[in-house]
Amino acid sequence: MDIPNILKRLLKAQQESDSVAYADCFSETAIVYDEGQVHRGKSEIQTWNRNTNAKYKTVLEPLDITAEDDVYVLTSKVSGTFEGSPVVLKFRFGIREEQIRSLEITP
Repeated sequence: MDIPNILKRLLKAQQESDSVAYADCFSETAIVYDEGQVHRGKSEIQTWNRNTNAKYKTVLEPLDITAEDDVYVLTSKVSGTFEGSPVVLKFRFGIREEQIRSLEITP
């Protein structure tokens, strides 16, 4: 899989449960859509990631990636301490200038 460097950094931060490094992969005005909620900016994204990791002990296993222009869709097996684990989810990233501008997580 040819994963862009910014997503490699994000996956490493997730693996290490490092919410600061995770949020640093995003632009200041980035938006994350997950489970019907919207998280705006690095501070909210950091809090969301920290809380999600603490609650679910989330582990991502990349399965596939596709790209079109500045949009990358990473399909990953997601496991953790949540009901139905593991599940396969799609992470749709809008990337520009080595920063994540948007992330939408869907089944």
